[in-house]
Amino acid sequence: MQTATFKDWTLTKLDNAFGIRQILDMDYPSLKKWQDLAQTIEISNYEQQQLLDLQQPLKWGGKGWNEYELENKFISPIFMVAKFDDRTIGYFLERPLKGIVGDYELSGIVDGMIAKGFRDPDKPFFCMHEYKRSVDNDGQPDAQALAAMLVVQADNNGTKPVYGLYIVGLIWNFMVLNGKEYCISQNYDASREEIFDIFRMLKALKHIIKTELM
Repeated sequence: MQTATFKDWTLTKLDNAFGIRQILDMDYPSLKKWQDLAQTIEISNYEQQQLLDLQQPLKWGGKGWNEYELENKFISPIFMVAKFDDRTIGYFLERPLKGIVGDYELSGIVDGMIAKGFRDPDKPFFCMHEYKRSVDNDGQPDAQALAAMLVVQADNNGTKPVYGLYIVGLIWNFMVLNGKEYCISQNYDASREEIFDIFRMLKALKHIIKTELM
């Protein structure tokens, strides 16, 4: 059994080690279903104002924020506006995750996850990385998110899709892993009108978790 951390991987290494492949078609069913559901989500006037209030400082200084500032000033507040936390699921930060995938024991700290539980994460449904202004030598955020998603998939015996997200500066990319295939969304720029699409994707994710994954 080989051991590796989430930071050890690139998408190419994950493809080769675990026999998975990226689907480049943006109409990939699992991703399109998520996006189509998001388009039906209504945003209240209160939520819209909250998002605009969070977005303004991002426009002023977001490109210069470090990962902690981006997380605390923008990312986590948006998740809180989406109201994931209740007594059945919660939004958790900087939690360890470990599991056996194929011939590897994969482990690491997940920057953000949505999981069953309200004090501690029990069963994860969604993994997120990584809040950086730019990709650096501390790992690739897309691969780190996917590696964590593979652990979640293995824990669930691969029976249901696993959802994810990686963030580089102002840009958000959503991910779906289904069986041996995964798809990455187009870029969503949080400093533009796409902030409302990002929020709808999060609200749609909550619906999917509640109705299909629990």
